[in-house]
Amino acid sequence: MTPFLPFALPDIGEDEINEVLDSLRSGWLTTGPKTKRFEKDFALFIGNDTEALAVNSATAGLHLALEALGMSPGDEVITTPYTFTATAEVVRYLGADPVFVDIDSNTFNIDPAQIESAITPKTKAIIPVHFAGLSCDMESILAIARKHDLKVVEDAAHALPTICNGRLVGSLDSDATVYSFYATKTITTGEGGMIVTRDPEVAKRCRIMRLHGISRDAFDRYTSTKPAWHYEVVAPGCKYNMTDVAASLGIHQLKKVWNFQKKREAMAIRYDEAFHDLPIILPPKASAGDTHAWHLYVIRLTEAAPVGRDRFIELMAEKSIGCSVHFIPLHLHPYWSDRYNLKPEDFPHALKAYECAVSLPLFTKMNDGDQQRVISAVREILA
Repeated sequence: MTPFLPFALPDIGEDEINEVLDSLRSGWLTTGPKTKRFEKDFALFIGNDTEALAVNSATAGLHLALEALGMSPGDEVITTPYTFTATAEVVRYLGADPVFVDIDSNTFNIDPAQIESAITPKTKAIIPVHFAGLSCDMESILAIARKHDLKVVEDAAHALPTICNGRLVGSLDSDATVYSFYATKTITTGEGGMIVTRDPEVAKRCRIMRLHGISRDAFDRYTSTKPAWHYEVVAPGCKYNMTDVAASLGIHQLKKVWNFQKKREAMAIRYDEAFHDLPIILPPKASAGDTHAWHLYVIRLTEAAPVGRDRFIELMAEKSIGCSVHFIPLHLHPYWSDRYNLKPEDFPHALKAYECAVSLPLFTKMNDGDQQRVISAVREILA
């Protein structure tokens, strides 16, 4: 029987395994020295005098960043419906309301041309989502934010290491950037995320709120050589800290990030060459001088394709190849459509993208034979 090729797998090596074992033997299982080290390494990687704060998910990071920037009940935050629900649900955590803006039909990123018309006196922030590893038009988005005095929190769950206008996403002029280290992402800690900011007050607030609103880190209290048991709860915080076991993976995954990107990019180029004559639209490329992280390789089936998107996924599964769909737009889900009275046709570009898009396997543990299986299967179905 042909072995099943999943949509994604993490790429974990002996360095990560040994670092995890070292953490287990050290006695530090929760937030401790490995987490501090990962934060320091990540801040140095992003550069531009950023601070990095490790958390247990990108969802947690987005929540903390918005809270630190003062989002509150009645506020509005502009974002895209073409994303995972976490991007918008964190706005609701704070009693604020997401306001959705349609995507650019080519990039699947939020369309800056539609942002300004969505701004009201209640608007306080914008959350651009860098889809698949390709950066949003941050120059336009940041210009709009400056004009209207809005905060910008980048959802960079797909965007490590993405370069926009010659700078790494995370080092731009937004107020905060949040990454995901979920098992399928470009680097992984199993579950986890990172907040990056150049605002010391935002960093201070996130640091307090990620661990129950306590005024000092438990790590500092537990490693002090003098009595240091006293602490103060200064806010109703959350339990969002990263563990040292997770950070142990991140330390070594981060060292491999550029090698991973190069392999993903080479695989994307191979797919492009193999599929150029098929009835599909290939993924957009990064602008000259910029870098696509290639977290996802998303094709769009055209009307000339012999099968529809859903049947295509079924046929790929019959060939023991896993595919996925990124994303089911938020305005098609009951909670969002019911709460905000949204209709499918409200965001036509997001709807059309959803109806024809499929994500093919693209992960660094794939070998040439694995990718050729995908190529052959796609061509058999669509050629």
